[in-house]
Amino acid sequence: MGRTRLASGENAAAYDRLVHVPVVLQVAATPNSPALVLRPWCMEDVAALVEVCRDPALRHRTSSPVENDADGARWVQAQQRGWATGDRFGFAVLEEQPGPAGAQLVGNVVLKDVTSGKPAAEVGYWTAAHARGKGVAPRALEALTGWAFDTFAADGLKRLGLLHQVDNPASCRVAQKSRYDFDRVLPAAPPSFPRDGHLHIRRTDA
Repeated sequence: MGRTRLASGENAAAYDRLVHVPVVLQVAATPNSPALVLRPWCMEDVAALVEVCRDPALRHRTSSPVENDADGARWVQAQQRGWATGDRFGFAVLEEQPGPAGAQLVGNVVLKDVTSGKPAAEVGYWTAAHARGKGVAPRALEALTGWAFDTFAADGLKRLGLLHQVDNPASCRVAQKSRYDFDRVLPAAPPSFPRDGHLHIRRTDA
């Protein structure tokens, strides 16, 4: 992955803010769904992350299993390094809860492979088991997509790719809801991508 380096002047200043000032994205509540908050991962998320990662379906889809607090801490630290180096921007997705419970971890969205002057980057996501089927993924992905284009279009970003394995029809539905059009089938690339995949693409003018 190439390190993100924005051009001089205003773009360089924007990158400096991106690295040193936490980015928080707000997704308004709907009649059927609570508001969402997207923010960089922090060490306080480790316990919730470990609990979410007990889900067999999530473990099957992720390449970095989280079995315990030590795994969770390493995973969060990897997300933080991505922000620090500017090559991977992972957001914890939190659902606002009424009362003293506060916000609940419901997922993750990530922008990766952003490189100065490169027209394409990639997005990814996962959703906690208890939050699936509630529209969390497409709402969070829409917020991430808007932020990505707003932040990096001036530096050449024109399209975002979403890749998932062919045996994951739920991700096809998320892509469609988020206006990521099906582009083509990509061949398997074991071990990290053991099955053929669907590539969906969204462009700045979508």
